[in-house]
Amino acid sequence: MPGVLVTGGTGRTGKALVRMLRDAGVRARAASRNPAAADPDAIRFDWSDPATHGPALEGTDRVFLLAPVESVDPLPLVEPFLHRAQRAGVRRLVMLGSAIVLPGAPSAVKLAALVRTRPGGVVLRASGFMQNFLRPHPLAERIRRLGEIRTAAGDGALAWVDARDIAASAAALLADPRTDARSDYLITGPRGMSYPQAAQIITAQTGRRVRVERITEEEQAAAYRASGMPAEFADALAAVERGIQEGREDRVSTAVLELTGRPPRGFAEFVSDHAHEWTR
Repeated sequence: MPGVLVTGGTGRTGKALVRMLRDAGVRARAASRNPAAADPDAIRFDWSDPATHGPALEGTDRVFLLAPVESVDPLPLVEPFLHRAQRAGVRRLVMLGSAIVLPGAPSAVKLAALVRTRPGGVVLRASGFMQNFLRPHPLAERIRRLGEIRTAAGDGALAWVDARDIAASAAALLADPRTDARSDYLITGPRGMSYPQAAQIITAQTGRRVRVERITEEEQAAAYRASGMPAEFADALAAVERGIQEGREDRVSTAVLELTGRPPRGFAEFVSDHAHEWTR
């Protein structure tokens, strides 16, 4: 059976997915801009370089699709690849999307709709990543340096999900292209959690006191820009916190259990696994 092309194959989700697929005996091609020389199934892939797309698709009939990150308009880069993948005979296409729609980013919604129309197309709409609490994310850097979370989300809750559970959900769909699947899954953690609650859990699990500073959306956008994020993406990401504060993102699903046969990890387990990350 041909293998799986994993775009974003060296990222947190992609790396875990490659490992899970290979452990299950499935050939997984880790695609990234800087492939590991020691990995014979690693291959160069760059969304902005269409010449890398065809070679990456050779010998694969399944694709894990991670659209360009930090972009509010991924459709122009990804749509030609989707047509190419269909011509290449891809039978299962699993896209990692977001449960949270960035303000001013309608093409992300159009891209997800396009994937659903493809043969074997599935969209995993993931909630906020627990891995945002790990470096090099600005949230994690601030916790480590200052013992502080700055947020414009107030006491709003989000059902944070571990990237390992996203990877396991994708692996369940990609291991065998004949697996029955819906075209859309909301992927979340077990329950909603606010930033103040996250700070309490980190403090309790690690002994490192973490406080919460409540700031405005504009201040958050400025902080993201200062961290190096593109201005348009930084502004959109900060605006998401308004939706969290207003309760619009507090949604929980059972999709991880449905796809993997086990419930998603809770935040306390995640913190226990990464406790060293927040100690100076």
